[in-house]
Amino acid sequence: MNKRAILSVYDKTGLVALAQGLVDLGWELVASGGSARELRQAGLPVLDVADVTQSPEMLGGRVKTLHPAIHGGILAQDTPSDQADLAVQGIVPIDLVVCNLYPFERTIAHPGVTLAEAIEQIDIGGVTLLRAAAKNFARVTILCQPADYPFVLTELQTSGVTTLATRQQLAVKAFTHTGNYDTAITAYLEKQAVQ
Repeated sequence: MNKRAILSVYDKTGLVALAQGLVDLGWELVASGGSARELRQAGLPVLDVADVTQSPEMLGGRVKTLHPAIHGGILAQDTPSDQADLAVQGIVPIDLVVCNLYPFERTIAHPGVTLAEAIEQIDIGGVTLLRAAAKNFARVTILCQPADYPFVLTELQTSGVTTLATRQQLAVKAFTHTGNYDTAITAYLEKQAVQ
């Protein structure tokens, strides 16, 4: 079975080059919204998240990846019981998650930004993808920084897999990313509450 990657990024720096490298290695790509459009425009084969979940994006795109077909594929461990659950549900494992978040801090830095505008930039699905993949670093590689794409791609080209040490280092980066994100949201909302 081919390896599968899900790509759901706000910052699309380096996305096409990474995706092309994965396709060249025989990986299957799944992507959401703008990421899928960008990959298609580059001529790359890509499944929409909706093709995997059999559920449309909804609520103005706020609900895309929050689905057992995605998170089951990410959180499944290499145990007989998990693999049996995937088989019963028809879920394909996801081996690589490429995700970065809506620009909350950049949004709130704009003068005059409203509370509603700020709240719209609180990423939910992306944080969930990052945390799920980072939690399961024993099997899944998580990429949240475009600067790490070339290194991971080289590792995959060299040995076909990423090392456990690489996956764990990348998991730390993902948890740091989500932690900083939540800290920024908390600080902003606390400031709004006292005004």
